[in-house]
Amino acid sequence: MVLTSLADSAARRVEALGSSLSETFLEPSLRLGVTGLARAGKTVFITSLVANLMNRGRMVQLSAARDGRIETAYLQPQPDDTVPRFDYESHLAALTGADPHWPDSTRAVSELRLSLKVRPSGLLAGLQGPRVLHLDIVDYPGEWLLDLALLDKSFDQWSGEVLARIAGREEAQGFLAAAGATDAHAAHDEGQAQALAASFTEYLNAARNAGFYDCTPGRFLLPGDLAGSPVLTFAPLAVGEGSPPRGSLRREMARRYEAYKARVVKPFFRDHFSRIDRQVVLVDALGAIHSGPPAVEDLRQSMADILGAFRPGRNRFLTRILGGKRVEKILFAATKADHLHHVQHPQLTAIIEALTREAQDRARFAGAETAALSLASLRTTTEEMRAHQGQELPCVRGTLLEGGRQAAFYPGALPEDPGKLLTPARQGAESWLEGDYQSMAFAPAPLSLRPGDGLPHIRLDRAAEFLIGDRL
Repeated sequence: MVLTSLADSAARRVEALGSSLSETFLEPSLRLGVTGLARAGKTVFITSLVANLMNRGRMVQLSAARDGRIETAYLQPQPDDTVPRFDYESHLAALTGADPHWPDSTRAVSELRLSLKVRPSGLLAGLQGPRVLHLDIVDYPGEWLLDLALLDKSFDQWSGEVLARIAGREEAQGFLAAAGATDAHAAHDEGQAQALAASFTEYLNAARNAGFYDCTPGRFLLPGDLAGSPVLTFAPLAVGEGSPPRGSLRREMARRYEAYKARVVKPFFRDHFSRIDRQVVLVDALGAIHSGPPAVEDLRQSMADILGAFRPGRNRFLTRILGGKRVEKILFAATKADHLHHVQHPQLTAIIEALTREAQDRARFAGAETAALSLASLRTTTEEMRAHQGQELPCVRGTLLEGGRQAAFYPGALPEDPGKLLTPARQGAESWLEGDYQSMAFAPAPLSLRPGDGLPHIRLDRAAEFLIGDRL
């Protein structure tokens, strides 16, 4: 086993070395990771980004597109033969068809390669021909990213933290009652283990639907082909006193927890996450605000945990060749900006800046470049002002996802000072004392696109300029 592991590791290093040399001296590639927690809009972000890089009429803030230096962009087979292809064509058809609808959300890792032929700029532009940059976009669930924090925790540590954190949550009471009635030192019984795991999974789904983000292990929510396997059949248990005897339920749960880390979390880190060059983290900040202060605080802590999974820093020439890759740039983006009138976009941007301040500070200290902005990957609304009780309210109008009728919507006035949201959230407030923030789900609007135009968006071109502009 040791020799096999060493051989596999050496083979991976040789493969990485060859790939790095090829990319450095031939056609370079850039791996862009796209993640976010539930309902953040990862699939729509990737679809719209690719559509707008292929048809660049709406990408005026991307300097290479504005200056006409991108000659063409085209899709190619991705380099990883064992990773499913991101189904760009189906997702685009869902958004642009006669009956537009939101595509299915991310449930596993997928990848897409977009190659861009770019004319160089600067003093040597006339002496060089166009060059090709391969943009490899890797899509993966944010819930899996949060699992990386488990690598540094034992089963007892994880159990203690989870049970303490969920003690007051209504969604957890069923599981807590079942766990409290369980003798963890009793002999392992598979039926009991499955019942506890099912109850814990039910809690995780309810917590995610209620707006909480600390829903790990992530594969309990998105099991894929692991559904029903022992590696997903464990749950947190009270630590208790003394060491659990051999053959006990607690000992078996701990073994399965360690197997989850070794066979699920570590391979994901090794095969996908550790190879990322640039990263965008999508955040449904409006959904968290609508859910209340506990969800906002949970989101802030989750952003710090997500950043803790990265190895930020600059990808210098030798460190890349020797396999020491680091994430160079990280963008935190508050999605669904089209759910607000543009006069409130600065407030939303300030909120995502404040929510991710701790995470950004850590990344900058390590040498990575970070940014935060608000965007809409696909604009689904129009703006209007409506009179209400003697004042003009900035509203957005769109087609409601439920019912399909047109409606004007005013979500409430976001504060100029993000501290008015983050401070009560940190202090454990259960509801907002100032303001009532609403959230609405809009369906994609029917589109009529002119030749050369991608999907309508808000600040997607600014996101692209930050993430890949320097490489174009």
